Amino acid sequence: MSAAPELFPAQLEQWRARMEDALARRLPRAERCPERLHAAMRYSVLGGGKRVRPILLLATARTLGLPEERVEAAACALELVHVYSLVHDDLPAMDDDDLRRGRPTCHKAYDEATALLVGDALQSLAFELLARDPGLPDSGAVRACLVGLLAEAIGSLGMAGGQALDLQSEGHRLEIEQVERMHALKTGALIRASVMMGAACAPDLEPHRERALAGFAAPIGLAFQIQDDLLDELGDTATLGKAAHSDRQRGKSTYPAILGIAASQERVRCLSEQALESLAPFGAAAEPLRAVAEWLLARRN
Repeated sequence: MSAAPELFPAQLEQWRARMEDALARRLPRAERCPERLHAAMRYSVLGGGKRVRPILLLATARTLGLPEERVEAAACALELVHVYSLVHDDLPAMDDDDLRRGRPTCHKAYDEATALLVGDALQSLAFELLARDPGLPDSGAVRACLVGLLAEAIGSLGMAGGQALDLQSEGHRLEIEQVERMHALKTGALIRASVMMGAACAPDLEPHRERALAGFAAPIGLAFQIQDDLLDELGDTATLGKAAHSDRQRGKSTYPAILGIAASQERVRCLSEQALESLAPFGAAAEPLRAVAEWLLARRN
């Protein structure tokens, strides 16, 4: 990919279009029994979205010189897991949201029981892809590594643990270190997995370059969540595609709530610089990841 900034929007749309097609092909058809569950799965996955995690994986592959078809199934697995988490987070037992990506959440469009099953089925499908999809590397060691990275990222020491901490924190004022830990688990773990799963598909990658990718992924994951907190505070429902100011209404401890807007924006800037500096060993080859990082932190939804 060219380093020219004006070319990146076209690349972004190409990646999104690729993912829409890849996801649509791998999801069960809506008319296949059980029809309601399959329709709800497709409703949840194919209802728009930025496709941040698959795009990070595709950009990592491009940085490493890997063909996109080699990592496409892993990118799908990431998005399926991310959507499962959104479907469950939106439930009344969690965040109780009515709007997601500009339309009714899964449990509003269908029902709560179906939404639970949608999340379960999407998570299962994600791991089935990593185990069986013919597009991934044939190596059993590579596939096992991909499974391990994704499982670790979404378990009690990753996304699920971060969500538990988030729920426990409502109505309590946390220290900034506690907020960062929560963010690192709830959001950062899957962002990191998006990059490191790309690295896993290049088993001959030198250790110092693998460390450089990890050094990029961790601060970008935290910066992404702080930016989300800022958007919730500064954005509007129409632009965000979900209810604005919900963090404040739930009494959540966020970066803006603790440090204020200006200090939160400065933290995003510092984390971004740290992430980009980590990519130095790749030189110009890392332009795809640099461009994605800049896009993520300049977004408005």
